[in-house]
Amino acid sequence: MKILKWGFIGCGEVTEKKSGPAFSEVEGSSVEAVMSRTEQRARTYAVQHGIRKWYTDAQELIDDPDVNAVYVATPPSSHATYAIMAMKAGKPVYVEKPLAASYEDCARINRISEQTGVPCFVAYYRRYLPYFQKVKDIVCNGRIGKIINVQVRYTEPLRATDAEAIKNGQPLPWRLQPEIAGGGYFYDMAPHQLDLLQDMFGVILEARGICANRGGYYEAEDSVSASFRFENGLPGSGSWCYVAHESAREDCIEIIGTEGQVSFSVFDYKPIRLQTSDGDENITVPNPPYVQYPLIKNVIEHLQGLGVCTCTSVSATPVNWAMDRILNKF
Repeated sequence: MKILKWGFIGCGEVTEKKSGPAFSEVEGSSVEAVMSRTEQRARTYAVQHGIRKWYTDAQELIDDPDVNAVYVATPPSSHATYAIMAMKAGKPVYVEKPLAASYEDCARINRISEQTGVPCFVAYYRRYLPYFQKVKDIVCNGRIGKIINVQVRYTEPLRATDAEAIKNGQPLPWRLQPEIAGGGYFYDMAPHQLDLLQDMFGVILEARGICANRGGYYEAEDSVSASFRFENGLPGSGSWCYVAHESAREDCIEIIGTEGQVSFSVFDYKPIRLQTSDGDENITVPNPPYVQYPLIKNVIEHLQGLGVCTCTSVSATPVNWAMDRILNKF
């Protein structure tokens, strides 16, 4: 069995709560090194998690002969750079979502992956969670008939941490800096919703949107409306707002069929609601403690020759294409 020794580029919150521990829980996998531009953060993270090596330079981590796979957990603007560096060094890479800060950068990653023959995987882990697998099972097994429409609705108030930063004149988090994140919260959160839908219904071939800044709290878009069409002809629409009143808070996707509908949340994991002529059913499906574990396990098994992971940079790129179209980037 091939032993995977991972190097982490970035050691932020996502590695603490969602992904990091999973790399050591899968058989034949361990974390060898971690990198942060801040020396104290890199050292502290390494000590806290029992990691042997730490770096402040990404190239040094990638060049480490004991590292044979790389996890990129930085903001999106640097994903393409680090992923390409790793692949050119012959080391497979697992990248946080979205794949990059633009569709153009996604295409660059795919070209290098094809040229080098080195795989690039993307952290669209919700595809692999039992909760969303249950939704897909309901849809694919025809429990709500032929699918005729999809609707995405997500609304939340201005976040308290953002309000505090704005009030005190402090720098905004990177997720609200389009040059780093690719956009605002839409570019950070909508990828999960769009990837789940494309995993069920195929690639989005048409997308258009209207985006606006209605709250005036920051420069990035805070309200987005969109329409799109999947390759199977299914139409869909979406509405996102990140500066609403608390009373409007919502996290819902509705998949409407000829025999019923299924609705579910993407971030709250509320019970799945199945409505058919047989009545209403609320379905609770628990997820693992580290939500990226099922996908990371699949990635590792792929690299060990024990399975196939389809959550690649190629499959992730249409999400960026759709978002860039919705935000009128091209």
